[in-house]
Amino acid sequence: MTLEIGFLGPWEIKASGRPIRLSGRRRVAVLTRLALDAGRPVTARQLVADVWGQTSTATAGKQLHIVVSKLRDVLTPEIIATVPGGYLLDLPRDQVDAHSFTMLARQARMARDRRDPGTADGLFRRALALWRGRALAELMEPWAQIESSRLEEERLAVFEDHIDLRLAAGDHHAVLTDLASHVRAHPLREGPRAQLMLALYRAARPSEALAVYRESRAVMAEELGLEPGTRLRELQHAILTRDPVLELTTPAQSGRIVPAELPADTRSFTARHEEVEWLREAVQRAGVAVIDGPGGVGKSALVLHVAHAMAGRFRDGVVYVNLNGSTPGLQPLPVLDALGHLLRSLGLDGSAVPADLEGAIARYRLLTAASNLLVILDNALDADQVRPLIPAGAGCRTVITGRDALISLDNARHLHLDGLGDSDAVTLLARIAGQGRVQREPEAAAKIAELCSGFPLAIRIAGARLAARPDWRLADLADRLADAARRLDTLQYADLAVRTSIAVSHRHLSEEPSGHDAAHVLPHLGLLDAPTHTPAATAALAGWPEARAEAALERLRAARLLESAGHGRYRFHDLIRLYAREQAARELPTAERAAALRRGLHHYLASVSTATRLVHVEDPEPVYEAEQPGVAFTSAREVSDWTEAERDNLLAVTRQAAESADPGTAIGLAIGLHWPFNYRGWVTHLADVHRNAAEVAARCGDWAGQAQEESYLAWVYRDQGLFELAIDHLERAVTCWGKAGLPHRRMGSFNNLGIVYTLLGRLDLAVANLARALDIAEETEHRYARGAIFNNRVHVLCRQGRFEEAIAQARVAVVEWSGIGSLYGEGAGRETLARAYMHAGRLAEAADVYQVALALLRKAAYRSGYAVAAWWSGQTLHALGRHAEARQDWRICFETLLETRLLTHAEVEELLEQPVPDMPGPIRNML
Repeated sequence: MTLEIGFLGPWEIKASGRPIRLSGRRRVAVLTRLALDAGRPVTARQLVADVWGQTSTATAGKQLHIVVSKLRDVLTPEIIATVPGGYLLDLPRDQVDAHSFTMLARQARMARDRRDPGTADGLFRRALALWRGRALAELMEPWAQIESSRLEEERLAVFEDHIDLRLAAGDHHAVLTDLASHVRAHPLREGPRAQLMLALYRAARPSEALAVYRESRAVMAEELGLEPGTRLRELQHAILTRDPVLELTTPAQSGRIVPAELPADTRSFTARHEEVEWLREAVQRAGVAVIDGPGGVGKSALVLHVAHAMAGRFRDGVVYVNLNGSTPGLQPLPVLDALGHLLRSLGLDGSAVPADLEGAIARYRLLTAASNLLVILDNALDADQVRPLIPAGAGCRTVITGRDALISLDNARHLHLDGLGDSDAVTLLARIAGQGRVQREPEAAAKIAELCSGFPLAIRIAGARLAARPDWRLADLADRLADAARRLDTLQYADLAVRTSIAVSHRHLSEEPSGHDAAHVLPHLGLLDAPTHTPAATAALAGWPEARAEAALERLRAARLLESAGHGRYRFHDLIRLYAREQAARELPTAERAAALRRGLHHYLASVSTATRLVHVEDPEPVYEAEQPGVAFTSAREVSDWTEAERDNLLAVTRQAAESADPGTAIGLAIGLHWPFNYRGWVTHLADVHRNAAEVAARCGDWAGQAQEESYLAWVYRDQGLFELAIDHLERAVTCWGKAGLPHRRMGSFNNLGIVYTLLGRLDLAVANLARALDIAEETEHRYARGAIFNNRVHVLCRQGRFEEAIAQARVAVVEWSGIGSLYGEGAGRETLARAYMHAGRLAEAADVYQVALALLRKAAYRSGYAVAAWWSGQTLHALGRHAEARQDWRICFETLLETRLLTHAEVEELLEQPVPDMPGPIRNML
């Protein structure tokens, strides 16, 4: 019996789709309370306190037992399990509407964050459709009212997130009715009022948008005695001035990925009228525009300002790549890595991104040949770095920034950028520090602008210091800047004006009691070669609690020494990063620098080690212990989200560790990345990581570390279909395990050799290597390994036509993998059993087992394995003549690969147009 419980509206319960009548307020309350924690134990004491409340008596425990017994009679006896101290509702959480709502909302936000609006829109709609009225409406107990309020607040947040998505997709006309009703129902929520104003403005109804503001002001004054918040006030001003930032920047779309990657525009952007017009014309007419100039002069700010204003003209979106051409501490982005970023932006990832340069260039040209795309290549090193990154389509435009002019680029228009003129520089200072202060001290303001050489970055930093200290005179800051300039002159720096401003702002922070932490942590941030910084990693670098680190980061952001890079994430301007590294070298003793860097690297080592243990039962061997706590994950989904958010940082710090004199950390990080990246379908990204770590291990004589890295490198090559290379590295791993004195660890290498030889069709060698692996597994009583080896032998037997033996072996694998805590193993075992049934012609049995396998693999979040199972399930159902169900499973396969960015939307549509789709390329190299 399939049980479904709903309390997002009138309470209901269904068994296999049929309503069940449940009488008695306490029965409903107990079942609802258990459903809120479906799959988790709830103590009897908690149930009595919540349901019986103040009327709780000495007999309440007995009454609870009776209620549970009655519920079991109505439902099924096993649905409510007795556990130590309480009860557990043994029901998948997605069969309770409140949990389904939360799950769908989380998935929608993830799809939105990875720039997949079509998927996000569908998930938001499914989540909101679950609501039928007020949650837990029939229950008046305090706990129920608290839960009802919590769920209602989440519903409102999801509704508003969905409206944001629809506004970005150009759906402003369609949202007006829903938004107006929402505002009437919740008059004190400012977010929906801002959304309604924006929708009305985009619908060419600016007077009505301003009327919403006036009404908002009146309501808030009457109800709260407050003026509207910053968001509403800024939106009103933008509407009055017809600010281009309000224009639609993301074209309407339906399902396909349209990248919108621009970093935030600079609110205080000033002047540059001629340069803005030049760039607008270049973007309209030319294929390539190049802007050069020294660091801090405002190249990126100019490009982003114009790109934000013009993004809506590009049907296929805007792609942004920082090429790190002059980023201290970061190597210029290799062309292959830059192409990987571009291909990911266009909808591909993992093994779908070619691992060789020529293949990646060809794929990029193919995807952009008919595109209308704006590509921003920021901070370029030289012409060789950018030539392969220029899109092929005549409708595409490319804007490049760099220190050098890149004059060797063909058919490019060029602009050299200098500092702002005196008047414009003072205007910019006034916009940040305050018009009144500049007017009171015009000579000092002019002196500050002169000392900053008209560099916008320097002026913004200086202005931020003044804004933070309204008691300061401008003349005092001018004197400090002059003194710092004289002191730094002897160092013969380029971009001296910017560095002077950074130095003065840094020193000011250290002089203020509330700025000590920010000043202290700035040099520490320069030690870690991460593109962005998080509070958790910063806390490790400084040896502080995370809340203290976050406060310091926010203070640095307020001082314009850091920029926001998204929620809870910060980044440096290149010159500020360089300054931070220089200050670390000057201010921090060698031992302290080494200790801080080790803490930062070990934060990531601990995090990836925890992630690996959570998503994959088998602990990696050898183990490299971390000296810092990492992120405390509680689910495979959290690991997946964190891995996506931290991907660039993880690759960067692992590369930094490999270049340091700390081989254990380098090898441990590389090993720790394998399973989290593998579960995301990103093994291809780890080729250099494992190769570098294997070299580190070889140099320091760590045979066990080298063996593990060789094994993982073989996995990368197998994933790409480079089977001979995979065999070569697995044989090296076998040798290294022997030299490490860990012969039992050869078991994994022999097992993987068996897989590769099976894929190659060399079944005699597959049988021999799987037999070697099984001998070791039997000797060591390694149950997980036995399950894996039996599972792989099934595929050999099927290829030999020995189908009944394959079925028997698959059943053994299922038994071995059951009960050891591996959802992946249980799902993979059943998928292989279903495959054996299918090859044996026992199609009905195969179809049933495939559905069980799909549920397990979905729960394990092992996406590539889930896609494989869905593909073969579709094949089975098609052979049974159940064509509609087959197409549904094929669609699941393709959409999973689309979600993991292994297929593009166009490729999915092409496959679905085929009567019997071809097997997708990304899963061809999997058993």
